This record gives sequence, structure tokens and C-alpha cells, in this order.
Amino acid sequence: MDVQLFQKAPFGKLVPISGSLPGGGAWDHWAFLPDPLGEVSPELSGRAYRYVGDARAALAALDATAQRLPNPRLFRSSTFRLEAQSTAALEGTYEPLARVLAADSNDVQDPSLREVLNYVIVAEVAFDNAEDGRGWSLSALEDLQAMLVRGTPSELDHCGQIRPVQVVIGRREGAPPGEIPIKAARYVPPPPGPDLEARLRDLMSWMQADHTGQIDPVVAAAMAHYEFEALHPFHDGNGRLGRLLIVLQLYASGVLIETTLSVSTWFEARRSEYYDALLGVSTEGDWSTWIEFFARGLAESAEAARTRMLALAAVQADLKAQLQATPIRTANARLLIDFAVGQPTFTVAQAAKALGIGNAGAKKLIDSLVSHAILAPYDERVYARRFHAPRVLEVLLAG
Repeated sequence: MDVQLFQKAPFGKLVPISGSLPGGGAWDHWAFLPDPLGEVSPELSGRAYRYVGDARAALAALDATAQRLPNPRLFRSSTFRLEAQSTAALEGTYEPLARVLAADSNDVQDPSLREVLNYVIVAEVAFDNAEDGRGWSLSALEDLQAMLVRGTPSELDHCGQIRPVQVVIGRREGAPPGEIPIKAARYVPPPPGPDLEARLRDLMSWMQADHTGQIDPVVAAAMAHYEFEALHPFHDGNGRLGRLLIVLQLYASGVLIETTLSVSTWFEARRSEYYDALLGVSTEGDWSTWIEFFARGLAESAEAARTRMLALAAVQADLKAQLQATPIRTANARLLIDFAVGQPTFTVAQAAKALGIGNAGAKKLIDSLVSHAILAPYDERVYARRFHAPRVLEVLLAG
């Protein structure tokens, strides 16, 4: 880490760290310790405030659209998968979106795809807990991290606990080829120990506190995301958990009523700017650039989510109109369309469970909708064959 960049940091300080090299020998260096978040908003530029206002307006429009729809929760599963694919890609694990949308999150053996789809499971648990009014404790966050890395190589690295080891982030430009990782890193987060755990616990409390009148919810979410990433409390999964916490915090603060917001697609397309803006808070205390970037991301992500939600609702209505023109009159057929809109691909058993009917009945109903081109087989497998509504996937893959 280029220590000189952090020596005059107005929001945090350098702390000494030391350790041993694998082949013997000792090293001494510095880590960056961000200040705890305060109870007032940082001073921002007028431009940043305008972007915060735009973000609030876009989030309000997304909520207004969700409230007009009969069941906005239908779109939650696809949102989680879109976010899973993008948030993993930001961390260097890329899986094609079509593959992520088609996979069964509970039955994947491929380690790379498992890593991506673990996010879907984590998001479902996290938002179910939020809907039940359960807060985010340190132990709950550790449980989510354990779920996130389950079945991946990272499961062996201090899974489900605050990291007990020093870690480094990235590699700084211009670092000599033979430089040891701790000194070649772009950023070195705080050392492990009780202080790191205490700071994370304080951050969880801060994120769930009511800052009304002091800090705009969008600004508060940006501040918390910076703090979480700067602390980097886990050995793996910090970026994915941190971006999940953005939406959870907006939901908890009442800015969002439905969790159909995916933020990582926008950040992934601007990953260098994303990491630079975060680092700028640590090195220069530049909250305006970071919060402006963050608010732009929320606004454009909210608009994309709203557009996608309206497109899926239109497909849902069109498929039901198409159904009306067939001789199929069972109420379960309409419910199956709803299920197909919310679940990008599915098996007979999954449809049967969702509709509360037997597998044989679900198979007959699916075959009927396939014969009228409302549904279609997704693959040619004989075992656990999957089906989908092609127009739903067209919307999701359109970006």
C-alpha cells in the first residue's frame, strides 16, 4: 500500500501492522483504519446533492410502480439472480446470465456457478428476515457470509467468522514486481482482532438507527457501504455482502417497499470508477465524489428495475390474454403463468409445489401451456427437465 496516500487522510488513520513471510523473515507495514460514522451528513457538493435527489425520485418511482402491480414480489427471484450474476462478476467470478437464470440454486455442483447462486440463497434469507422485522446482528451477518461461501474453496478460509488474519485488496499501479503482497496492495484494511469486531458491530447498529433529519437515507446507505468495504471484515464475500446491505438498508429505512432493486449491474459496468471513488474517501475524505457516484448508480438502477418490472408485468398480462384464447379454463393455469413470470426456469416438481398440486397434474398443465406456445421446454434433459416462458427470459436477458 502506498502509505503516503493515506498519511493525511481526514477520515481515518494508519495503524502499524507486522507479520512473517511464508519462507521466513518478518515485515512491518501499515493498515488503514476508517473513522466510525457520525450522526451528521458529510459536507457534499451541490452536484452530489442533486444526484441524491435524483436517486430519491427514482426510488420513489420504483416503489410507486410496485404498489400499482398486483404482486410485485413475483419479480423478486429474477432480481436476486440478476444481482447474483453481476455482484459475483464484480469480484472476478463470471457466469453467463442465461446460465444463472436457468440453474437450480439448490442443486448445483459446479464451484463457479455455486459461488454465484449462493447469493440467491443469502438474499432470500436476508430479505425474509427483514420482512419479519428481524434486525442484523453480528452473528446473523456471519451466518450470511457462511452461506455465501458454502461449497466453494473459500469455505475453508475462516468461513462464518470475522477474519482472524490480515488481508490485502488489489495491487497498486507501479508496485515493483518482487514487492511482497502487503506492500504491493492497493489498500490494506484494518488488522484483525477485537477492535475490528467492535467496529463492525457498531456499524450494524448505525445502519439500523433512525437518522431522520440528520442524514438522507441515500447518503446514509452510501456512508455505510463505504465503511463496510473499508473495514473488510470477512476473508471473502465482503463486496457481495456489502452490496446486499445497500438494498437491505434502503428497505429498512422505508425508502424501498419491495426488494426489486439490483445495484451491481451498474457498478460492474464502472468497476474502476467504483473502486476509485471508495478509495478516495479513505485517502482524501472525498465523500462528494463517492456519494455522487453511488447516487447515480441507485437512480439508474432503480429506473432499470422499474422498466424491467413494467416489461414483465406486460408479458404477464399478454400471456394471460393468450391463455384466455385457449380452451384451458382451470385457475391453476393462470397461477402457473404467474409462477413462470417470477421463476425464470422451473421443473415440474417446482411448479407442483408452488401450485399445491401433484406432479402428474402439474406435468399435464405444463404440457397444455406448451402446446399453446405459452410455455416451452428450456432444455432437452429427460431427468429434471426445465421449462420457461420464453418472453420472460427475453426481458431478463435484454439487460
